[in-house]
Amino acid sequence: MHMHQPYRVKHYSVFAAGKDHDYWHEPDWYARNNNQRVLEKVADKSYRPMLATLEKCLNMYPEFKFSLSVTGVLLEQISDWAPDVLETLKRVVATGRVEIVAETYYHSLAFFYDRDEFEAQVRMHQDKIREMFGVECRVFRNTELSYNNDLAKWAQDFGFKGILAEGWDKILEWRSPNFVYRPEGCDNIRLLLKNYRLSDDIAFRFSDKKWKEWPLTVDKYIQWLETDTLRGGLLNLFMDFETFGEHQWEDTGVFEFFEHLMFRWDRDQENRFLTVSEACDSEEPKSEISMPWTVTWADTERDLSAWLGNSMQHEAMRAVYGVKDGVLASGDLGLINDWRRLQTSDHVYYMCTKYFNDGDVHAYFSAYDSPYDAFMYYMNVMRDVQFRIG
Repeated sequence: MHMHQPYRVKHYSVFAAGKDHDYWHEPDWYARNNNQRVLEKVADKSYRPMLATLEKCLNMYPEFKFSLSVTGVLLEQISDWAPDVLETLKRVVATGRVEIVAETYYHSLAFFYDRDEFEAQVRMHQDKIREMFGVECRVFRNTELSYNNDLAKWAQDFGFKGILAEGWDKILEWRSPNFVYRPEGCDNIRLLLKNYRLSDDIAFRFSDKKWKEWPLTVDKYIQWLETDTLRGGLLNLFMDFETFGEHQWEDTGVFEFFEHLMFRWDRDQENRFLTVSEACDSEEPKSEISMPWTVTWADTERDLSAWLGNSMQHEAMRAVYGVKDGVLASGDLGLINDWRRLQTSDHVYYMCTKYFNDGDVHAYFSAYDSPYDAFMYYMNVMRDVQFRIG
């Protein structure tokens, strides 16, 4: 499960550039981009009840295990605004049955723009996880589950034992996501593929009354899981942590569904829970998988178009990565931190102009009235970043 909340840019006027260097504290408490309000709301609806459910499962079922992906910017926010959530996270990780997955600290797309910056953010994330939880990250997932052959080679050279990616049909063709694979051109690292159908049944379709399979019962889902093991015995479920309580509200029964599902899975002696590292070691690679172009977990295309699909998004990314040398040369730690927060992929996600179902999803998550507002406020901030560089 993936835990992340961005620092959203406030309604930043062009006239504030050169005067106001605070981009993140929206004075209107009820604004959709008020970061503290959003974090506290998500903590109440999702983080606290779901962590309580997970901790209960850890206490009840000695074989229960899971893995977490937690961004650095999320850890900063819960440290400031929901410290009890951080303490619960520390407690569940201390059981030794919860693995934390490595990623970029700022949830950025830096791999596709600046490899040195990308690697610096991965090291920052590792340092933060080591400092807060006393554990080492052994498996890597890139922002938005974006993946290609080059990334796999980098991850192997960096020393990771495993890497995660979307089990997308156009790549797999006749093959199943339910095996361990070897990335093309790699010898030592293992590739785990998300079973997106079974994952999305919970993450996106659980409360959809128009879905032909609604309501999704535990009996039905267990039957699907067992049927899918005929295509390979490793079921990799990957979804936003906020699925539980935020995207699928408590009154849908999603917490009870999860708890009962864990009970039913644990009850069968032939079933096991694995962390991602254990999954990498569970079997020899079935075969080699090649992804020469970038695959992500978003939208119908499963590519980078959710973040880089229009001219506004490209201009925003050119602007933020184009000032790197000046920002780092300034030695201003506040400016450097702001610049890295501006790399978070959510900013360009809010600028997406897609239509139909994909567009609806982008609008649901957006902190702004329109993609054009998101672009305007972001570029106004970039004007101030240029001013601070001098």
